[in-house]
Amino acid sequence: MIGKLTGTLWEKNPPQILLDCQGVGYELDVPMSTFYKLPQIGAEVSLLTHFVVREDAQLLYGFASATERTAFRQLIKISGIGPRMALAVLSGLSVDELAQAIGTQEAARLIKVPGIGKKTAERLLLELKGKFGPDSGLRTVDVARSGVQNDIEQALLALGYSDKDAALALKTLPPELGVSDGIKWAIKALTR
Repeated sequence: MIGKLTGTLWEKNPPQILLDCQGVGYELDVPMSTFYKLPQIGAEVSLLTHFVVREDAQLLYGFASATERTAFRQLIKISGIGPRMALAVLSGLSVDELAQAIGTQEAARLIKVPGIGKKTAERLLLELKGKFGPDSGLRTVDVARSGVQNDIEQALLALGYSDKDAALALKTLPPELGVSDGIKWAIKALTR
C-alpha cells in the first residue's frame, strides 16, 4: 500500500498531478481543494495517498490533509460512489462543509456538486450520518446550533429569499437567539 509520497512536483493538469519521487514519476488525482494548495512546479511536496487497484487500472489519489483522505475513504465505501464522484464531492465542498451538510441533513448543499442528483445526495446523507464523528478524525458540527440555523435558513427560503441572502443573514445572527427571534433578526438584517 502506498500511504504517502514526498517528491518534486513535476506537472499540474487539474485534477491530475505528476510527482517525481527519486526518479520515479507518480500520477495522482487530487481534489481541487488539494490542487489549490500545491506549490509551484519544481517545489517539493508531500501528499497522503489512497491506492486503488482494479482489474483494468492501478490509481493513486493524493490529499493535502488526513481529514480529506478520511472523508474520501468514507465516501467511496458508499454503494454507487466511486473515487471520481468522491473527488467531485471534495472538490465542491470542504470537509467542514460536508460534515456540516451531513450534520444538518442539507441535501441542497450536496446537489450543488456536479454529478450529484437529489437521490444520490439523500443516499449520501443517510449513509454518512454518524460517520463524521470524533472517531473518524473529521470535525463535527454543533448540531443543536446548526439545527436552529437550519430552521431559520429554511424559513428565509420559504419567504422567498435566495440561498446567498439566507447565508449572509445567518452570519450576522447572535448565537444565543432562538428560531423565532432569529427569523426576525435575519429579516431585519436583510431589509436594511
